Amino acid sequence: MNKAGLEDVVAATSTICDVNGTQGRLIYQGYDIHDLAVNSTFEEVVYLLWFGRMPNKQEFEAINRELRVNRKLPAEVIKMMREFPKQTPGMDVLRTTVSMLSMFDPDTLNNDPEANIRKATRLTAQFPTIVAYWDRIRNNKEVLAPKEDCNLAANFLYMLNGTVPDDVSAKSLDIALILHADHELNASTFAARVAAATLTDMHAAITAAIGTLAGPLHGGANQEVIKMLLKIGDVEKVEPYIKKMFEEHKKVSGFGHRVYKTEDPRATHLRRMSEELGKREGDLKLFQMSRKVEELVMADKGLYANVDFYSASVYYLLGIPIDLFTPIFAMSRVAGWTAHVLEQYANNRLIRPRAEYTGPSNLQYVGIEKR
Repeated sequence: MNKAGLEDVVAATSTICDVNGTQGRLIYQGYDIHDLAVNSTFEEVVYLLWFGRMPNKQEFEAINRELRVNRKLPAEVIKMMREFPKQTPGMDVLRTTVSMLSMFDPDTLNNDPEANIRKATRLTAQFPTIVAYWDRIRNNKEVLAPKEDCNLAANFLYMLNGTVPDDVSAKSLDIALILHADHELNASTFAARVAAATLTDMHAAITAAIGTLAGPLHGGANQEVIKMLLKIGDVEKVEPYIKKMFEEHKKVSGFGHRVYKTEDPRATHLRRMSEELGKREGDLKLFQMSRKVEELVMADKGLYANVDFYSASVYYLLGIPIDLFTPIFAMSRVAGWTAHVLEQYANNRLIRPRAEYTGPSNLQYVGIEKR
């Protein structure tokens, strides 16, 4: 069997996440994403992904506490970040800094299950700090010490912008983090599992995932969406702009999915959040433009909006710089990456697929003087 891109090839068994493309459902450890987006928190979802069940009150307080007290970065790492060229892309900074953190982690050489939970906790807590610190460093602003009296989403917005966010902003980002936390064997998660299958350390596996997410065919589509919307500029200009893209056979970013044959369930919540944030700002233009693009693409191509399409306007309305959209994705997905690495370690077998050889055969060596 030769399937390009391993499409529909089952490469592992997992209890973590189920993507039902036919029904348009996303399940984390048995819980529907709609249920989690409405009722849960990112911290609770992190516990669910790692341990396979919802935490009780004591367990939730414990993981919440651990995620709050592990937000700081070593002084040596911050010092090195200050030396990075200011134009360095955020994903490159994230990849390099996470790799560097392995040198300062007390459990680096310990691959026991308990040690790996501690490393997963530190990485999940430190990702927002890395992203926020890089934005402040590159803009010649002082970095802010993480707060321990608020959740991960609110703390990130505080470290990024320098002010405590309002409840709507904090909750919107918290929901977005839940929606992006895992998505089965996407490219970056598979990369993490392939790395972990060699029994390399947690930081190395997560670094592999970051490098994979940085590719333009995986992360970054929402950056292209917001650039397109800002370029169009007005609702009345949407139709001629999109129809011109159709005529030129150009792809509209944020539509279609390899697995979902119906609406991406994550897009359902992000669409609502985009409208709510627009109303709060007193400017629904981005939302209205997005709705018009969505209608045109559905009518002409029959494609549904995916998670990237409405996350673009949500992040923009939260005041997040466009080039940080993919690092924000990673800030959420690290919960899923680490869950898959933990699962791989628990029942490991080296991942070693085969390739179908299509090259020449029966060639005979000819000395260099006769070639």
